[in-house]
Amino acid sequence: MSEESSELLCPEALEARLRAIGAERYHDKHPFHKLLHGGQLDKGQVQAWVLNRYCYQSAIPRKDAALISRVHDVELRREWRRRIVDHDGDSDGDSGIERWLILAEGVGLDRDYVSSTRGALAATKFAVEAYVRFVREKSLLEAIASSLTELFAPAIHRERIAGLLAHYDFADDRTLSYFTKRLDQAPRDVAFGLDYVLREARTPERQRGVIDALYFKTDVLWAQLDALYHAYVEPGHIPPGAFDPALVDPGTDPGADPGAET
Repeated sequence: MSEESSELLCPEALEARLRAIGAERYHDKHPFHKLLHGGQLDKGQVQAWVLNRYCYQSAIPRKDAALISRVHDVELRREWRRRIVDHDGDSDGDSGIERWLILAEGVGLDRDYVSSTRGALAATKFAVEAYVRFVREKSLLEAIASSLTELFAPAIHRERIAGLLAHYDFADDRTLSYFTKRLDQAPRDVAFGLDYVLREARTPERQRGVIDALYFKTDVLWAQLDALYHAYVEPGHIPPGAFDPALVDPGTDPGADPGAET
């Protein structure tokens, strides 16, 4: 944090500060995403991204449930509950997680293998669980502020949809339905979250907390891509037990490593 953050910012200045974090540190700038959106990843590398990203997608409802469990305000609980419904759905086949598994099948992965997360990188799991713990343990204001990477999500979704459609045979309206759905959901969610943060961050200390929360969340997203890049773009760095396109047929469930924790 810089010294200037010790001053109390007006809501407009605080919003500008938060948006500047995205301009500097959001993961759309990561080299892995540049390769993905530019059609420069092979099938196995795309599969690794879909598999590992599932860990994050499936953790979002747990993260939001942890947040809701601390909320005494009925209206806030009701509003935040929609996020869980978006990802878990109200019924089978109508959820963000299901749409992600459709993408997984589209790139040739077995959905049971993906949902087990057995082949995901340890670094991915550590980063995701750090986010869940952050939301569970930090102040409610900081927990809500950490969701504000949604400010920057529609742009990356539009870029991703265009890039995948242009470069990959698996991409179509069905396999990319997760991203098209989020084009409507993310702006709705962030409008509420941003309004809450700007209204409740009324002291320099609280403002520093929300700024640091957004820094933390961008680090969580960036760390996941660092792990993917190290394992699958730089050759020879896939850790034991992780998904390896050269060793398994990802169209079937490779089964659990008998010595691995699940």
